[in-house]
Amino acid sequence: MYNPTVARLTYRAVLGRRRAAILFILPALLLAISVAVRSFNGVDDQIAANVLGGFAIAAMVPLIGVIAGTGSIGPEIDDGSIVYLLSKPVKRSSIIFTKLIVAIAVTMVFSAVPTLIAGYILNGNGQQIAIAYTVAALVASIAYSALFLLLGTVSRNAVVIGLIYALGWEAFFGTLVPGARTLSVQQWALALAEDIGGEGLIGSDVGLPVAVVLLSVVTVAATWYAGQKLRVLKLAGEE
Repeated sequence: MYNPTVARLTYRAVLGRRRAAILFILPALLLAISVAVRSFNGVDDQIAANVLGGFAIAAMVPLIGVIAGTGSIGPEIDDGSIVYLLSKPVKRSSIIFTKLIVAIAVTMVFSAVPTLIAGYILNGNGQQIAIAYTVAALVASIAYSALFLLLGTVSRNAVVIGLIYALGWEAFFGTLVPGARTLSVQQWALALAEDIGGEGLIGSDVGLPVAVVLLSVVTVAATWYAGQKLRVLKLAGEE
């Protein structure tokens, strides 16, 4: 299912000069905020949880997911080069799976790793906060990558739509509006963090079993549908 050639081309597209700059800015900002907070407030478990939950999980992870997920296929569709890839003897399911793996890997590296480092800066992983939010970032990276890969397959305005979703739904509605929280990848990921972190420091509106099921269903369904859309795209190109 994993095609090294497709992966190499996808890494080159996702980690292009413009996208790479954006990918580095967000983790650098998280680390800078963490250093500043630690300097002014010392070790405080609740503040550490607030910083990691409010910035890393609510904003940084979905934004990086947008860049990696849409960037893994969107540019190829926009410039038409996807037609040449589809003309090669490579299964469409293999193309989608490989691009998903690349998107997940990039999202994890640029979100989960900085989250772990920031957690240790903020409170030295007291109450397992750093580990808890890192796990949340890892599982959220998988779901976001699948969702935004699908978005990049079905829309030429994937980046704009993805940013609206990441900043509007996940960062705003998914944090403040009670009813929207149950339909938020952020809250599903926080359910795992809540189970790992110290009691009362991390909260989620979704129970752990439900969160695991929803994360799995969304990831599998988005990946499957992206494959179906790619099949239709190929047929259209042949016509």
